[in-house]
Amino acid sequence: MASYIDPTRVEFVRIAEESEIPPGERLLVEVDGLPIAIFNVDGKYYAIGDVCTHDDGPLGDGELENHHIICPRHGARFDIRNGKALTLPAVVDIPWYPARAVDGWVEIGLPKE
Repeated sequence: MASYIDPTRVEFVRIAEESEIPPGERLLVEVDGLPIAIFNVDGKYYAIGDVCTHDDGPLGDGELENHHIICPRHGARFDIRNGKALTLPAVVDIPWYPARAVDGWVEIGLPKE
């Protein structure tokens, strides 16, 4: 299941300038060995693990409909706002990370070690 990440227990990491992720676009990155997809939906940023829990395939290249990412391999849907698995064949949520814009930069929150 998607792990809830308490925003008070994360360390925000600067990922990219806001101009690198215009509205309607995404950026695929690797942070500390974790594949992460960052989306800009109407000026708000969302970050999820770039891995489908159905078969461990890449998820970030899938079609985005509103706040739902559709796995390009088998069609499972996930909510990018919270990582919840919405349709079969996926039944396990994906990792979700808090995301924000600060001083022109997009940052994501990773759990403090």
